[in-house]
Amino acid sequence: MTRSVLLVGVGGQGTILTSKVLAGGLIKLGHDVKMSEIHGMAQRGGSVTTQVRYGEKVYSPSIGKGEADVLVAFEKVEALRWLPWLKKGGTLIVNDYEIYSLPVLTGAENYPEGIVEQLEKAVERIIVLNAAKIAADLGSIKAQNIVLLGVLVRALGLDGKDGPDWLKMVRENVPAGLRDLNARAFEAGMNA
Repeated sequence: MTRSVLLVGVGGQGTILTSKVLAGGLIKLGHDVKMSEIHGMAQRGGSVTTQVRYGEKVYSPSIGKGEADVLVAFEKVEALRWLPWLKKGGTLIVNDYEIYSLPVLTGAENYPEGIVEQLEKAVERIIVLNAAKIAADLGSIKAQNIVLLGVLVRALGLDGKDGPDWLKMVRENVPAGLRDLNARAFEAGMNA
């Protein structure tokens, strides 16, 4: 059986790093893993998506509409934008965090209201948390991606004692000066 995880966010949120750590852990668990990433003007705050598929044998990294077992949204509008990719009965993990696009910043548009409520009506299994606040409370908002990784690992049931050493993998993939912070962020996500 192949499982599909779609991670969506905005440039600079660490979506790709999160996916790389996840893919590395899945490989250590013995899965065949395929990953792809799409950057939409990421350096200017555009969408960034990564697709991770794993199982005994995976032939393509691409996840079609209605095929994601888990959708991880690093920002609320991105959750709405990518919701059609989540399969019926899938799990939605949402960072209750807002990043304003240029039209919102200039006042040409308003940031949508009631996003979490819309998502809760549309999805049966949803996990909502403010990973940005959790990370900021730990020392840096930049670790919000690792908080979300902890939530994701737990949601996928990959947190067992027979699994890879996720904390070690997190430490190996972040700058040396941020290893302790990101380790705490991962643990916070696992316990959220």
